[in-house]
Amino acid sequence: MESAFLFIGIYLIPILSIIFCLNLVSIIKKVKRDEKTIVNTIWLTTSFVLITWSIAIIASVGV
Repeated sequence: MESAFLFIGIYLIPILSIIFCLNLVSIIKKVKRDEKTIVNTIWLTTSFVLITWSIAIIASVGV
């Protein structure tokens, strides 16, 4: 289990960070134009949870 989060931490966190930032900017633009933001919110939340959880698991394992 920890190895999956270690893999995410090493290889996927940079990609997840880009996804997080792009979705955050997209949500801000859509809120300004009063458009629907549900898909971007789901991607933003998923990427944030994976980033945070991976960092927490890696820190608790002590890698």
